[in-house]
Amino acid sequence: MVGMVIGAGIAIVLIAILIFFILRRIQLRTQEAPKYRFRKRDKVMFYGRKIMRKVSSTSSLVGTSSSSRPRLKKKQKMLNIAKKILRFKKEVPTLQAKEPPPSVLEADLTEFDVANSHLPSEVLYMLKNVRVLGHFEKPLFLELCKHMVFLQFQQGEYVFRPSQPDNSIYVVQDGKLELCLTGTDGKESVVKEVYPGDSVHSLLSILDVITGHQKPYRTVSARAAEVSTVLRLPVEAFLSIFEKYPESLVRVVQIIMVRLQRVTVLALHNYLGLTNELFSHVSLSHTHTHTCRHLWVCGFAFIRKSYSVYILKVTVDEVPSGIYLYPEEEPGVDNIYTPIIKTFIPRSCTLLNSSLIQDPSLLNGRVTLHHAKAGAVLARQGDQDVSLHFVLSGCLHVYQRMINKQEDVCLFVTHQGEMVGQLAVLTGEPLIFTIKAVRDCTYLKISKSDFYEIMREQPSVVLSAAHTVAVRMSPFVRQMDFAIDWMAVEAGRALYRQDDQSDCTYIVLNGRLRSVIRKTNGKKELVGEYGRGDLIGVVEALTRQPRATTVHAVRDTELVKLPEGTLNNIKRRYPQVSDFDCKNICMTASADVTNPASNLSTVAVLPVCDEVPINAFNLELSHALNAIGPTLLLTSDIIRERLGASALDSIHEYRLSGWLAQQEDINRIVLYQTDNSMTPWTQRCIRQADCILIVGLGDQEPALGELEQMLENTAVRALKQLVLLHKEDGPGPSRTVEWLNMRSWCSGHLHLKCPRRVFSRRSPSKLREVYEKVFQKTADRHSDFSRLARVLTGNSIALVLGGGGARGCSHVGVIKAMEEAGIPIDIVGGTSIGSFIGALYAEERSAVRTKQRAREWAKAMNSVFKTVLDLTYPITSMFSGSAFNTSIYKVFQDKQAEDLWLPYFNVTTDITASAMRVHQDGSLWRYVRASMTLSGYLPPLCDPKDGNLLMDGGYINNLPADIARNMGARTVIAIDVGSQDETDLCNYGDSLSGWWLLWKRINPWAEKVKVPDMAEIQSRLAYVSCVRQLELVKKSAYCEYIRPPIDRFKTMDFGKFDEIYDVGYQHGKLLFTGWARGDIIENMLKDHRSADYKDSKKSCTCPGADFTDLAEIVSRIEPVQSYVAAEGERSLPYVLVKMFPLCISDCTTKYYGQEEEEEAEDPEDHSPGEWVQNGVFQTVSTHKNSAV
Repeated sequence: MVGMVIGAGIAIVLIAILIFFILRRIQLRTQEAPKYRFRKRDKVMFYGRKIMRKVSSTSSLVGTSSSSRPRLKKKQKMLNIAKKILRFKKEVPTLQAKEPPPSVLEADLTEFDVANSHLPSEVLYMLKNVRVLGHFEKPLFLELCKHMVFLQFQQGEYVFRPSQPDNSIYVVQDGKLELCLTGTDGKESVVKEVYPGDSVHSLLSILDVITGHQKPYRTVSARAAEVSTVLRLPVEAFLSIFEKYPESLVRVVQIIMVRLQRVTVLALHNYLGLTNELFSHVSLSHTHTHTCRHLWVCGFAFIRKSYSVYILKVTVDEVPSGIYLYPEEEPGVDNIYTPIIKTFIPRSCTLLNSSLIQDPSLLNGRVTLHHAKAGAVLARQGDQDVSLHFVLSGCLHVYQRMINKQEDVCLFVTHQGEMVGQLAVLTGEPLIFTIKAVRDCTYLKISKSDFYEIMREQPSVVLSAAHTVAVRMSPFVRQMDFAIDWMAVEAGRALYRQDDQSDCTYIVLNGRLRSVIRKTNGKKELVGEYGRGDLIGVVEALTRQPRATTVHAVRDTELVKLPEGTLNNIKRRYPQVSDFDCKNICMTASADVTNPASNLSTVAVLPVCDEVPINAFNLELSHALNAIGPTLLLTSDIIRERLGASALDSIHEYRLSGWLAQQEDINRIVLYQTDNSMTPWTQRCIRQADCILIVGLGDQEPALGELEQMLENTAVRALKQLVLLHKEDGPGPSRTVEWLNMRSWCSGHLHLKCPRRVFSRRSPSKLREVYEKVFQKTADRHSDFSRLARVLTGNSIALVLGGGGARGCSHVGVIKAMEEAGIPIDIVGGTSIGSFIGALYAEERSAVRTKQRAREWAKAMNSVFKTVLDLTYPITSMFSGSAFNTSIYKVFQDKQAEDLWLPYFNVTTDITASAMRVHQDGSLWRYVRASMTLSGYLPPLCDPKDGNLLMDGGYINNLPADIARNMGARTVIAIDVGSQDETDLCNYGDSLSGWWLLWKRINPWAEKVKVPDMAEIQSRLAYVSCVRQLELVKKSAYCEYIRPPIDRFKTMDFGKFDEIYDVGYQHGKLLFTGWARGDIIENMLKDHRSADYKDSKKSCTCPGADFTDLAEIVSRIEPVQSYVAAEGERSLPYVLVKMFPLCISDCTTKYYGQEEEEEAEDPEDHSPGEWVQNGVFQTVSTHKNSAV
């Protein structure tokens, strides 16, 4: 009975409790809004912090009064105590997420607009396609277009066939044409499809018509693939214009020669590996047979009559060694020197006739006679100061270096009566081959400057010189001249768009292009950029896949377009091209196009304010860049001094553009220093820039400067980077977030610690003296300016530190060994413990200080008391994370990742979005802590930006070398300290008792068992989850993988810091010593793109290396003055003028030894640098020319 009563009572109580909770639930649901209840301590904290803000704001006013220092210190201490009690924290600004502006990611939608143009469509099409016409003055161009006619072709009808005259330019207005080549078997193969707006023409054919050597089509034909309307411009229309405007003739010839050298010859050589296939091997002297025979007869008729006078006037009493002495007339002298004169005079007449020189006096003092002994090198590939060589006797062999090989191949042989070197003279560009005398040779030489003087007096002389170049080209080059297009893409225009058909490959001659991908959600993302010499679309064209990205021009860009049919035809004719093509594909696939800063050619430097020491900054940067490759610094004053006071006027656009393009070709980097206002030169700098450096002072307010505000208001396509300068003995970086938030999207930022000489105020003369001494020394590879130079040239070295718990203490030892080996570090990143050590080094940049701070933290991590106090109820984790957070915070305080000296990143695992997160900005201690969060030990950290839960990055990418690569590093040194496979673990059966393991460990007589603890299991899980990614990193060409012998240490062995550090240091010391003996460190520091500049273009970096606008020379023609010899003067010119219509004076005969070459120093080259009017130092290299 009692039991029943008790049971009934319990049941009633339970029912009452149930009813209570049900009613409570209903009551809470019916409430519209919850009533918040503040605890008293919350109210106290709120009002206390409010009061503290007022106290903090008034403390600055108190500090300005005359109160004593002790009193201020006491107040400050009280404020600090109050802040700690009230947990008052300063609100740290966060980086605002910004997207790249439309000008960076989007191409202009207004393509070549025919409908809305004020010019007729046929004029626009002609201007777009024929590159030569773009440099005509507008009246001349429109007059030329009057000769255009419209032609209608039916499908299958031929526009032209072999044997028909090759004297027209064809532009498709609508429809489609097919350009065909006829093979040796008589079959036609399509090498190019011509769509509306494209053209069919050969600049070599235009040159033939201009020079009066018109030829018919031989193997090239064009037919209509469908009903087509074609514009035809006869080349004869050029001739009437050239008669009126000789400077136009010269400019057209020069552009044709530039296209022949840069587009046709170099494209086929550099990218398809063709060498001697490009030149004709048939002697060309037979073309002058009749002329030579006539001149020989004339020469012999007068030799005996004037021979004695010739001997007397050439005699020189004292001459340098190496020059032949012709003694005065002696018995028997006729037998010795008659052969030389017999050769010299008739061949000189051949030179006169072949050059179409109408006035013999033009050669006065400009021709020298030379003897080269067998083995002498007359000119080397890459020489800028070139000459015309006219062979009198013997022959000259022309060689070219094979791509990716140290072998030279003979292109052709220059025989008697032939010239060599005229292509480089006409283009004003470096020599593309080496001229060598295999056996003794006698030749005449006209220097480039002398040839320009002759051309100034007689512009038509360029015609015969250009014709000799054209006839030297092989028939294959003439075919390719029809098929290969020379394209010019304006800034902002799209080269092709995503999903377009892939039917050609592009080669960048100069300029810059950007690749952008449009994802499925419509968002656009920057993929990479292409610079000079890069291949675009080769993989897509060969695999016939649609275009994967949209490529548009960052600035005005010139390209070579190689159609698919043309490439297939070349491969059929020359099978070796296929192998070379495969190598190019591999190089393209491995090229660092994902790094926007790779392969930069031009960099504009823009100061934020007038206080920025921009002159000293550019000089320091030039000094660092010169250690990598030839560098040229340009200012408006330098331009005016080099090119004239009116060089920046719009009328000289072609001259300035051509000169700047040539500077890009012969220098690794061209630095453009802007003016302090938006002048035409500043606009030109921004227009020419691949990258814009915005330079500010780190200790100043992060405000926008006047010039920078103008830049913000313009659509700039070049990437911008913020560079903040700091004094050597000043405070570290701070407030970087405010600098970045004040500006529009920047691709990156850098902090530079500058030497004292940068901030010292000196007069231009004093600045010159300082940097003359600086440039005589080698740049310090560990300086911040050297780091910036490596960033700009795409040669950054990244250090990536893997996760592994206490084993990561060995990272510090390896870093110490790296410093001793002289390996610079430009980027730091890591995962887990690697993110912690990496952040320390990025802040300190010293292995010693990093070791001290890391040891202190490891000692705190070994504290058992703090670990026990942090235990919590294990729902999410065993520890609350408070103690661990405090230990990390004490190390980094409120440091932001943007305020580190070195660019830094770490990796975490986002378990909310199931993705990898890469952190480069924000609260440093939080993201370091998140990257070190082992599952089960610590709770996930909530991302302060979006609230996502972050865990240890080792679960997704324990050695993020690929992230460093994407950030722009060319070489990545990756240190792995993760868990390794262990096969000697104990087989404990189906279950495991922790008490049993504890007994095994504390019992000295029990048999030891090897079972991983929880930390080891977590570490192994992280290693297993990314083992495939780790294998890819090991096999990659860009990565140097390092693993110290730290396997005997456990994940939580932080108490063995010194021992683990020493293992890493000794291993790194031994390893880097081997690297130093080999070529690994040298290859890390070497810029592979600068190899050609250093080896073959040393002479191109001199101040005298100048772009030559031949048309400008001609436009300044002075009245021709006939040569009149002094009365009674019986000189060699006088005698030869009387003998023939030829005048050659001051003929000195130079002797070339077999093993030695005479070098003459440029008289304008006084030092490794040159100063201009404003005291700015211009960086150049010592210039020496071969005596050729």
